[in-house]
Amino acid sequence: MKIPSTTLNNGVEMPLLGLGVHAPKNISEVQQAVEWALEAGCRLIDTATAYNNEREVADAIRESGIPRSDIFITTKVWNDDQGYTRTLRAFNRSLERLRLDVIDLYLIHWPIKEHRHETWRALEKIYADGRARAIGVSNHYPAHIDELLTEARIIPAINQVEFSPYSYLPEVITYCRDKNIQPEGYAPMVRGKKRDDPKLIALAEKYGKSTYQMLVRWSIQHGVVTIPKSVKRERIQENFNVLDFSISDEDMTLMDTFYDNTRVADDPRTIA
Repeated sequence: MKIPSTTLNNGVEMPLLGLGVHAPKNISEVQQAVEWALEAGCRLIDTATAYNNEREVADAIRESGIPRSDIFITTKVWNDDQGYTRTLRAFNRSLERLRLDVIDLYLIHWPIKEHRHETWRALEKIYADGRARAIGVSNHYPAHIDELLTEARIIPAINQVEFSPYSYLPEVITYCRDKNIQPEGYAPMVRGKKRDDPKLIALAEKYGKSTYQMLVRWSIQHGVVTIPKSVKRERIQENFNVLDFSISDEDMTLMDTFYDNTRVADDPRTIA
């Protein structure tokens, strides 16, 4: 079954489901995980400079034999590289490591106050030069984006934030949609922290699915691009086997109430 896609605000098509490759304990696992994901039908790979695995992603894509044009690749500029000139240099290094001429999506990883505008100006140049098909931000909440838009000439195509029922802030998603920014979520499975939640287990049993599949499906049904991370073949296959069922409106509403601010990353609301 083909993975559905969404159309970004500049007309670029992006899959709704992909693989996150946030730095695992063993860097050697990355290439194999990406190869398994591509075998499972994945066509969206999300990496970052900070994960230190862009070369492994490139190796996996080369080994897969899948045309480059069929794979959507995201990477991000890390905090230490922010600022206009440094961001341009960091982007060039990412291109080199990924063995690419063009990246599908380039993101600002975190909102670093003293560099926000200059970093975004660098992304706008990268986009204008045709070296990124889309640009966006990560871990930005409405106050950060409002500030960015006071000087930005281009509205971000994507805002990637932590997104699960346990960190669900509907006002953030509504804000993005009102600004025509596609929301994308990472850590949909909360790195296993909620696998024993009896509320989630009961729903999974009702649908005959795993708790992880319920969490991935919940994200997709919210229209949020989601990038579950795994380096295990069976789990990767399971994560992509979520297109043969739907969660009812009633149960989606129920899952929306699971919020308890459980997170695997910092809360952007604490960043001025």
